[in-house]
Amino acid sequence: VLLPTLFLKLCSQKLISVRFPKKNFAKKGPCCILSVMAERNKTTQAIILSLKASGENNRTVCMVSPLRGIFFATLYGGPKSKLRSLVQPFNSGLLYFYEDETRHFIKISDFDVKQSHFSFRTDIYKMMAANLAGEILIKTKCAGDYEKAFILFRAFLDGTEASSSENSKSGLIRFLWRYLTLMGIQPDVNRCIECSLPISTETSKGGTYIRYLNGFVCSECLQTHIQNTKSNKGSALHIKSSSLFYLNAVSSLKPQAVRSIPLAEESYNELKELLFLLIENAAGTFLHSLETARGII
Repeated sequence: VLLPTLFLKLCSQKLISVRFPKKNFAKKGPCCILSVMAERNKTTQAIILSLKASGENNRTVCMVSPLRGIFFATLYGGPKSKLRSLVQPFNSGLLYFYEDETRHFIKISDFDVKQSHFSFRTDIYKMMAANLAGEILIKTKCAGDYEKAFILFRAFLDGTEASSSENSKSGLIRFLWRYLTLMGIQPDVNRCIECSLPISTETSKGGTYIRYLNGFVCSECLQTHIQNTKSNKGSALHIKSSSLFYLNAVSSLKPQAVRSIPLAEESYNELKELLFLLIENAAGTFLHSLETARGII
């Protein structure tokens, strides 16, 4: 009883102004208005992906959430705003926001930052890798699974923050491979797609990825696909058995165990080329982060 009375008193003294709906206000009263206002104030876990200028002082913020996936909100405030200093790329935490569903409008009210990734500001590789991962989430709409994509992306950011620049390379490989699993298009790296011959053991000769098969073939079965791969440039990539073994370990072992497995520079370059091809095919569009980061990641 006290709250509606105080609310009406403040309105009468013009200390606050509220626009009431014309219909049914006499029946529903101010309690209903307060309830609607409360319903529009919401919270969610979120990671900031990017910011874009909107007007003179405002920003349009792109975020990912385990409940909403990719979504956008408006951030008000000038350069000296405390909230603006909190809402920075790849900061994660609890987001407070106001949403008017009828106007399709979302405004950021507050952001309780739980994790900041300060090393991204000084390490160009980490920043470029995070940008690539963020763009993949946007272009693939979190692979249709908001919660799992959010957990995977957050783990990748936190792991990259805790790693050296060199170790971050293997972290990016692991993230891309696991994301392909989430999308349901990860090719089998254990056996030839044609004859089922093992291709990731120490004694094997590795395999060649055939794009139109979305799978690997052994050296013997490759002969039947030579003409097709010659006529389609970039449709075949040979990957060593040690590199395929690493991908198999990422799929079968716990993250802590995989992190202890070294990844040679040659294997990194092989897997990078393969996974960039697979991810871009899966996204169905050009990834700007790859072009921007050419020669860096």
